[in-house]
Amino acid sequence: MDKETLRANLDKVIWNIEKARLEVSEHHIVKLVAVGKYTSVENIATLYSLGQRAFGENQVQQLESRSKELQDLPIEWHMIGTLQKNKINKLLDIKPSLFQALDGIELALALEERLAKKEQTLDCLLQINSAAEDTKSGVGSETAKDIYQEIIERCPHILLKGVMSIGAHTNNLKTVRQSFETTYKVFDSLKNKGASICSMGMSGDYELAIKCGSNLVRIGSSLFEE
Repeated sequence: MDKETLRANLDKVIWNIEKARLEVSEHHIVKLVAVGKYTSVENIATLYSLGQRAFGENQVQQLESRSKELQDLPIEWHMIGTLQKNKINKLLDIKPSLFQALDGIELALALEERLAKKEQTLDCLLQINSAAEDTKSGVGSETAKDIYQEIIERCPHILLKGVMSIGAHTNNLKTVRQSFETTYKVFDSLKNKGASICSMGMSGDYELAIKCGSNLVRIGSSLFEE
């Protein structure tokens, strides 16, 4: 992709984020994480040169290879996809800024064990399956608060920073909105436990997610479409 196309895409996404965030409050700040899943390392480097700093990957292997190829750039890397237990050590060696898909106590305990051995900590978000869809990972919205507290108590090397969820997989905007509102309600109840990040919204629904309280959006295709 040429630089001007990427610049236009980035400007459009930032403009849409601005409009949505101002509907919430002029004090509502939203972070953009660019998701590189379907694009090239060159496009990521170009987007960095245009001022984008945070990038996310869905797979540990891709995160590993790209963070190595782009190691000269001080990119803020996020792991946003499901993590298999046999990939934990590999993820910890990459030292991402944030792991957004901590999907339950079982994974938390496995992570804690490896983190303790490596004498490392890891910033994480608890993934909530607020749409209660079988195809999605994450904890149920009704148990999320208790699980969040349990991770705080049992996993001192995991630094929980908030929650993440994926909007309901449907064209019915009312249902998508409900799934975001459910996640935000949980997030709001966890602020007294230090939760500061509510990661909701992707290319198809990020403006709605921001209006429902999201302060971090994960955008891929809208940035990299030609």
